[in-house]
Amino acid sequence: MSEIEAPRVDVEEAAPGVLVARLRTGPLGLFERPLADGLREVVLRAQHDDAVRAVVVTGTHPERFVSHASIRWLQEGGRDSPRVGVRGASAVARLAGVVRRARPLAPFARRTPLRGVVELDRLHDTFLRMNSCGAIFVAALNGSALGAGAELAWACDLRLMADGAHFVGQPEILLGFNPGGGGTQRLTRLVGSHRSLLAILDGRPLAAREALAIGAVDELVAPAELVERAVVVAERYGARPKTAVAAVKRSVYLGGSTGLAGGLLRERAEFLAVLSGSDAQQRMLAYMRRTEADGELPLYDPDSYARALAAGTFGDATEPTVA
Repeated sequence: MSEIEAPRVDVEEAAPGVLVARLRTGPLGLFERPLADGLREVVLRAQHDDAVRAVVVTGTHPERFVSHASIRWLQEGGRDSPRVGVRGASAVARLAGVVRRARPLAPFARRTPLRGVVELDRLHDTFLRMNSCGAIFVAALNGSALGAGAELAWACDLRLMADGAHFVGQPEILLGFNPGGGGTQRLTRLVGSHRSLLAILDGRPLAAREALAIGAVDELVAPAELVERAVVVAERYGARPKTAVAAVKRSVYLGGSTGLAGGLLRERAEFLAVLSGSDAQQRMLAYMRRTEADGELPLYDPDSYARALAAGTFGDATEPTVA
């Protein structure tokens, strides 16, 4: 496997106290378990190391920040998760938090249907740590981002995006499920309830300039200057006292509206309840079959994406299930 095909996070110090975390997402730009683990390590370092004042998160794919989460990862997690309604899923999501925090139970959880739920809880915990710690997180979107890629950007404190024909958004509804990594909560806090609702219900991504106009991103930068500019921004905000930064972030993110953690729990419960259902499972399997046949992600084929938007969904939920 070549270097670009091995998902991982490379970290370097670009300026005193400023780390650059480069997401090596492989040829299709997918967010997978190794990237979630690598990102968490960076966040924990930023949280506990007083010398780390800011983190710039960027991608290495030539056209994408993060394409979206691996559909196979989501499909298998949904397939193996308990089939319950929203109320039951809320209880399962809470249990996953207990299991994640109880380290001796981790090997047990990996052998049960809770594995996918625990992994989702762990990702939410990583994003919440970004929102509550004293380090500044700057997303340097070197290209397009959908699904989990967009949710990672929303979890950062600032978002700089390469100017050009790039886009960012939440297309999950076209695959038969709702966002599960914080999209319904953080995008709403960025652009307002109505804009967020329409964007997520439609599934159409925001073009770079449209995202800038409504506040989904903070700045458009020439691609060749993106990371350099992001480091400058990170240095500026990271120069503030870290303890005070943490207090401000917690006040804004966790105290500025209905509790983010509570909203995320509700989103997680809705996501888990829908992801294991036959409709979402069939559509994800169809998506994977198309990816394998074409060697490309259907949501990155403009014609395929346009057809899904026009039809209101991707794939045919009546197709027979093929694992």
